[in-house]
Amino acid sequence: MGKYLTKILGNDLESLRMIAALSSGAKVKVSNIKYLAFNKVFLLSVERMNKEKQHDEKINSILRFDFISTVKSKNIDQSKQEKILVLLSIDHLKNVDDYEIILTFNNNAQIVLSSDTLEFRLEDQSNI
Repeated sequence: MGKYLTKILGNDLESLRMIAALSSGAKVKVSNIKYLAFNKVFLLSVERMNKEKQHDEKINSILRFDFISTVKSKNIDQSKQEKILVLLSIDHLKNVDDYEIILTFNNNAQIVLSSDTLEFRLEDQSNI
């Protein structure tokens, strides 16, 4: 079990790519996807593999995106709270006035976050 837990803060595309690589393949329960509209915060509690080390170790982590103005989802049944999704990729699009952060999951499920700025973090909570 590792002594140190990862915490990555980012506000640029390079950091977003790093967080995407570390989170690829993470498992997310639908009930652990939250949008706090008043705070403009989008949260995902994920179970990911520790890709920073060479051995298999599972970690509970929080993916947090700040300054999110809208959230749109596709092919995610929010009534099935126990369903497990696998995060395949995190990508982005730069529009004229804002960014779109695209979270792609298995079974063609997708969440699109809109924000006027990039600010996000990956923070490990505990080893499993």
